[in-house]
Order: sequence, then structure tokens, then C-alpha cells
Amino acid sequence: MAEAAPRVSVVVPAYQAEATLGRCLDALLAQHTAGDDYEVILVDDGSRDRTAEIARRYPLRYVHQANAGPAAARNHGARLARGELLLFTDSDCVPAPDWIERMRAPFADPEVMAVKGAYRSDQPQLVARFVQLEFEQRFARLRRRARIDMVDTYSAGYRRAVFVALGGFDPRFPKADNEDTELSYRMAARGMRMVFAPDAVVSHLGHPDSVWRYARLKFSRGYWRMVVYKRHPGKMVADSYTPQTLKLQILATLALAPALALASWWPTAALALGGAALAAFLLSATPFLAAAWRRDRRLALAAPALLLVRAAALGGGAVAGSLLGRLGAGAGADR
Repeated sequence: MAEAAPRVSVVVPAYQAEATLGRCLDALLAQHTAGDDYEVILVDDGSRDRTAEIARRYPLRYVHQANAGPAAARNHGARLARGELLLFTDSDCVPAPDWIERMRAPFADPEVMAVKGAYRSDQPQLVARFVQLEFEQRFARLRRRARIDMVDTYSAGYRRAVFVALGGFDPRFPKADNEDTELSYRMAARGMRMVFAPDAVVSHLGHPDSVWRYARLKFSRGYWRMVVYKRHPGKMVADSYTPQTLKLQILATLALAPALALASWWPTAALALGGAALAAFLLSATPFLAAAWRRDRRLALAAPALLLVRAAALGGGAVAGSLLGRLGAGAGADR
């Protein structure tokens, strides 16, 4: 008798993942589900460490490919999947025991085409705690919406038929940065309903834990988001995930550069421009700073400086992406 196809296929891309992969797979293979109706597919994206050795200890489907980036790895796993639903998480994430069930539940509504779960982190570093608060502020924003337009691959679910019809993630994105945003915007442009499942939680083991790592990440986010905006310009105005206050902070921070340039020969104008930019920055940051104060007084004291780093890095990345950003040649996803 032929084996029944599992209801859910979980795809995990992995690259040089030996430090975290075991915890991820332990969690995935200990899910509390209504039955043994899911499979786990691990796509090794050309790792040279012990990723393959660790993966082969587990009862899952392991496949190795030459290094091609996480978008290509996820697409590879999706092609092998037998489930009606595709779930994605990352090799540095540890899904909660009920993650599959929480991700699967919204698909009971036939209008739902994609589901986004939530991040949690127990990292003790100040910067990592700041990053987690950023996510939680955005999650609070998403909770108020009946539909969203951004599904992140750390905790993502799609109807497989829809994912395949859209061509999956664009494999020309070279790293895990905004390829999920681009697919989400394609889905939104077609009127497909995506929803937020706040109780579908994965613990992230890799929030940036230093200012330098955080700034580099945000610069990259700004760069690749501009690449996506070139393809979906309407989303530059507004989306469900990006607070308008963040855009104001970026503009205010970028305005500080001409203020400094004017300081030596037109100090009055420099003071006026710099003062207005700083006032706009602090006013727009007030809700975040208040949330930080309620959560963690030490974090609240560091938050203004970290918000400034965030705005400067995102703004610098956005400028670079506007001028230089483009996807490489090759077969891309359907658009």
C-alpha cells in the first residue's frame, strides 16, 4: 500500500550550522501534533562543517546541494515536499513543541494562503534584548491586523500549491535577506491573504549580540529592502510590518549629515536643521522608549543610542541599495 502523503512538510535550510542544528532538529522531531503527519526536510547548502554528520543522526530527509543561498535551498526542499502545507524555519531556531499545530491552525480558513509565526529569544546580551523588543513591538502591530503582507522565513507557512505556482523564493537573493519580503509582496499584489499567528513561536539562538553585528545586519536589511522596493515601489509608502516612525527616524538621521556639513560655515542653519532632525527623531522614538522603560530600565537607557545606530545603518544601506542594489543574472522567480 502506498504511503499517505504527510499533511505538513517542514523545510530547514542549513549552512555551517553545526553549532545550533541539533537543538533545532530535536525540537522539530518532538512536536506535539494530532498525529505523525509531518516530515522534516533538511537542505544542506554546501556546508563544510559537521552539518551533514549531525543531520544524518535524525530520522529526516537530508539533501545536499552546492552552495546557492537559502532561497535556492528552500526552493529545493519545497520541490521534494509531499505535504499540502510547507513550513519553513531556520537552523538557528528552536520551535516550541506546539509550533506545527499553531502554524497549521490558520489554514483551516481556505482563504489563508500564508502564515507568519513569532520570534522569542532568551539571549542575555543588551543588544540581543533590544532586538527582541524590536520584534515584539512589530508583533503588537501585526496582532491588530486581519491580514498582513510580510511573512518571515524563520517561522513561515504556505500552501504548497500556491508557493509552487508563484515560483517560490527568488534564488538570485544571495543570502537570507529580504527574499521572504519579496515573495510576500508578490502574494499581496495578487490579493492573497496572509495572517499572523503570534502563538506559533520559535526561539532564535542568533539575535545580534554586539553593536557592530547589529549595525552590519541593519545595513544589509536596508540595502536589500531597496532592491525589493525597486520591484514593488508601492510598498515603499507603507506595509503592515514597518512602522512609519522608523522611516521618520531614518530620514531624521540622514538629515544630520548635511547639518554637520553646514556647521563650519553656516552654523545657524546647521543648528536649526540638526535640532529639528533630533527633535523629530526623539519624538518618533517615544513609544519605543516607553516600552523599553517598562521592560528593562538598563535597556531603556541604551535604547536611544541603539535606535540611532539602527536608523543610520538602515539609512546608509537604503542609500547604497538605491544606487547600487540589483539582483544578479539568472533565472528568477515568477513576478
